[in-house]
Amino acid sequence: MKIEVLERDETNIRLVIREADVPLMNALRRIALAEVPSIAIDEVVMIDNSSILQDEIIAHRLGLTPLKTDLDGYNLPEDCSCQSEFGCNLCRVTLMLDAEANDGTRSVYSGELVSENPDVIPVSDKIPIIKLAKGQKLKLEAYARLGKGKNHAKWQPVSVCAYKYFPKIEVPSEKCEDCAKCVDICPKRVLTLKEKKVKIRNLLACNLCMDCVDACPQNPPAIKVEWEKNAFIMNIESTGVLPPERIIQEATKMLDKQLKEFKKQLKAKAK
Repeated sequence: MKIEVLERDETNIRLVIREADVPLMNALRRIALAEVPSIAIDEVVMIDNSSILQDEIIAHRLGLTPLKTDLDGYNLPEDCSCQSEFGCNLCRVTLMLDAEANDGTRSVYSGELVSENPDVIPVSDKIPIIKLAKGQKLKLEAYARLGKGKNHAKWQPVSVCAYKYFPKIEVPSEKCEDCAKCVDICPKRVLTLKEKKVKIRNLLACNLCMDCVDACPQNPPAIKVEWEKNAFIMNIESTGVLPPERIIQEATKMLDKQLKEFKKQLKAKAK
């Protein structure tokens, strides 16, 4: 399998993966969504809440606030040696919030959450949690733990994880005298017309919709759109809890582990 990085930033990575197949790509996609763990607030203890929102609504909003994750520093609760429902410093992070509206209405943001671990904090300090009217107060203690997206969406480390076939387009080698319908109809502006010749401007933007082929008045169509069977473009967009390259690395490790376990079980049954 050959991998090429097309683009990358803090939250997004785009890859070209060759010599792979659909089952492998779908397995990586599903593992990234459902199996790669991240840290999220799982339990909230309300100390003082005089706002108009119920405790459960505030706890839900806190749970969906993405937190930067330290995968190497914490254990999954089910794998931790403490085996306690309350957790320990190896599987739980405590965050405190103490906000009050003294002079008038104010908004409480995620940046006001104080974590006992400076490495486990909200990915943004501008996520609104609640609005307090004058005299209202919110004080709570929240406990964050590692979890998996298959148990709750708040533990999903990705907001987008998708792949598509690598496109393959053949345009007329001669001048196209009929029209430029294939150029105009393309929603992604993949094609362009220069000197009455159709040329490819942005191949990777093609989503294989075939509109350009359908718009061609010639029979058979002068333009041909296909895809490479063993090449894919994969896009992973992190919620910010983990770097996108770490997500794909962890998904690959988990797939390898699952395949080894499956092979072990098959051998055991064969005996």
